[in-house]
Amino acid sequence: MKGMVKLNRCPWCGNDELYVKYHDEEWGVPVHDDRKHFEFLILESAQAGLSWLTILRKRENYRKAYDGFDPVKVAQYDEKKIEEMMNDPGIIRNRRKIESSINNARRFLEIQKEFGSFDNYIWSFVNYKPLWNHWTDISKVPARTELSDRISRDLKSRGFRFLGSTIIYSHLQATGLVNDHLVSCFRREDV
Repeated sequence: MKGMVKLNRCPWCGNDELYVKYHDEEWGVPVHDDRKHFEFLILESAQAGLSWLTILRKRENYRKAYDGFDPVKVAQYDEKKIEEMMNDPGIIRNRRKIESSINNARRFLEIQKEFGSFDNYIWSFVNYKPLWNHWTDISKVPARTELSDRISRDLKSRGFRFLGSTIIYSHLQATGLVNDHLVSCFRREDV
């Protein structure tokens, strides 16, 4: 950092190199790739009750355990695969989360079939344009909104599990459907 200009970032990423890289390169960038949407749904669901940094540190392990986040492959996982994952120290070994991820892969494929892609489905909730918030303080950024409530209810009605409103709001932020970079953050205009 010596001799470099300190960039103004959203304070949640702190100084951890992995967290800063995620903030600077990924968080809030609009996603239009179904596999990336699926990856974030798996990771955000795994995060419930934990820190996002914990999940980021295990991301590569998740990528291996979940066959590169291929929803077709994950939808076919059986009890043997669940047991294998329960013994994998590289991921969060929570049976409910693992079983939900397999169920959600099957529901994800159903949405792809109905809407042509998960991307079409999720972006329809924001009329295919990112929503821009104007937060000046991190304490003002909500954990959930009416929009995330609505999407979560719809996903649950389609059989998804372990995807409450807070997890869905995290998904909207991470995949750029909602721009929650603070007004003072250097990434705000870039995404």
